[in-house]
Amino acid sequence: MRLLSGLFVATVLALQSALCVSAAEDPPKQRSKDDPDVRTVPLRTHSLYQPYLDSDLNSRWFDWGGDAVIRADQYIRLTGDRPDQAGWIFSRLPLTATNWEIEFEFKIHGKGNLYGDGMALWITKQRGTTGPVFGSTDNFDGLAIFFDTYKNNRPGVIFPYVMAMMGDGQTSYNHANDGKMQELAGCSARGIRGATIPTKGRLTYFQEHYLQLELQYKEEGVWTTCFNTPNVTIPSVAYLGFSAHCGELSDNHDIVSIATKNLYSAKYGKDKDKQKPVGPNTTKQKKGKKNKQKNANNGGGGWTWFLFKGVLVLGVAVGAYFGWVAYRTQNRRNSRF
Repeated sequence: MRLLSGLFVATVLALQSALCVSAAEDPPKQRSKDDPDVRTVPLRTHSLYQPYLDSDLNSRWFDWGGDAVIRADQYIRLTGDRPDQAGWIFSRLPLTATNWEIEFEFKIHGKGNLYGDGMALWITKQRGTTGPVFGSTDNFDGLAIFFDTYKNNRPGVIFPYVMAMMGDGQTSYNHANDGKMQELAGCSARGIRGATIPTKGRLTYFQEHYLQLELQYKEEGVWTTCFNTPNVTIPSVAYLGFSAHCGELSDNHDIVSIATKNLYSAKYGKDKDKQKPVGPNTTKQKKGKKNKQKNANNGGGGWTWFLFKGVLVLGVAVGAYFGWVAYRTQNRRNSRF
């Protein structure tokens, strides 16, 4: 019996050791839109493509106002290249998805060497109001991404500058220093105005995980990460919108397309994985890159190795047990003679 007890203890210790090694080799997965377990569902209510308008010359899912003009075969022009213009477009329904991705094509361009002021993307409780902050209202509640093309007073910062701001419904955007004190995250994007390729943005949000903005403006198919910020909480009921503003200086600010997707985890559910991923501040990704394949291969390797070692240890233990039984039986037979 002592031998049997020793074998049992050895088996338990071996299994614990295998579990520890497996945990070390396979840390908790960081949720990402490139995760093979993450699925996407297009949100038609928050997407917009040519010709933009329905048969009755209205948009079913979006409203627009101010100086915004829709040219059905090309773009939605928030402002033309004329001074003192402001225009906006906002979704009629709130964006209630827990995790989402918004990919949008836009174009900022004009004829002059002096230009301004810029455009903005909004995920806010307010909607459809012309105002002084890049064409929309100030003291907003929610997220704003500003594409600021005119530098007021931010020494050492290269413009155009793209920055995120989380509004609490009371804090005003400071025009004097280009929102420096209200900045959540941002990056310089020289060349985003007047780019020779389609300029795009991709905003990804995983609730209680991270907010990430990627930009395409240097080379088609190449995405540069502007920022990846953890611990961001956006209002659960907020409207998607875009706006632009021109003062004494002007520019064309066009929206070409908006594609919004709901992201969800088919394996773990939306809210069970609480690991907070923090990505690098600046990365580049090309279409067809092998990151997706790498993430897929890393998913089950640790657990497969753990199960293999567990089965191996159990097999050794069972073999030792039957060997001990045979040995004991043989001794009993010998003792009779």
